[in-house]
Amino acid sequence: MNERTPVKLYLVDDQAMLRAAFKSLLARDPRYQVVGDAGDAREAIAAVGALKPDVILLDITMAGLSGLDAIQPLREKLPAVHILMLTHHEGESFVQQAMKAGANGYLSKDSDPDELQVAIEAVMKGRPYLSPKVAGGLLAMARGNENATSELSSRVGMLTPREREVFQLLALGKSNKEVARELALSLGTAKKHRENLQRKLDCHSAAELARLAISEGLLRS
Repeated sequence: MNERTPVKLYLVDDQAMLRAAFKSLLARDPRYQVVGDAGDAREAIAAVGALKPDVILLDITMAGLSGLDAIQPLREKLPAVHILMLTHHEGESFVQQAMKAGANGYLSKDSDPDELQVAIEAVMKGRPYLSPKVAGGLLAMARGNENATSELSSRVGMLTPREREVFQLLALGKSNKEVARELALSLGTAKKHRENLQRKLDCHSAAELARLAISEGLLRS
């Protein structure tokens, strides 16, 4: 069998130990080459244009820009790249948002290590890949299961990427001034975002925002 050019991979996960573990796992297989990694989605967006990976392994819950909101700008940098979500979130809401945004596959971090290689091979061949742990939920939704459908109607799913960033910072207890400074916004704009979020999410304190952020998977408990 002829040798092939290794598939170039880029890892995006805010947990350094997990990135190291994935890199170690993939380095054992000559079919793959990890060309870079980042713990921040914005850093990844800035880097992938030069590195030109074939597949981006992308987490969802990260400080600042979430993996869901990073999909579109990553695609703008590399229209042909294959994006494989690699996350501990297995709910249908996350799967739907990710696939709608342009992800090619969705894999649970609790999956067997061999499944990661199966998922990479699938998306490289142009086939969408869903972890068996979440595929059952999507099947129920396709059949009109009301419980599955109701789970997808997430309030947070209706937010814009910028609103989601502000939401995460407010949920961490940041003040309007701190939000404005971290996101390079005017104080007035930060206040306006807070007012809009409180109205949209029906949350009127940092504690309520934090509870919702944790339940939606945008913050870790």
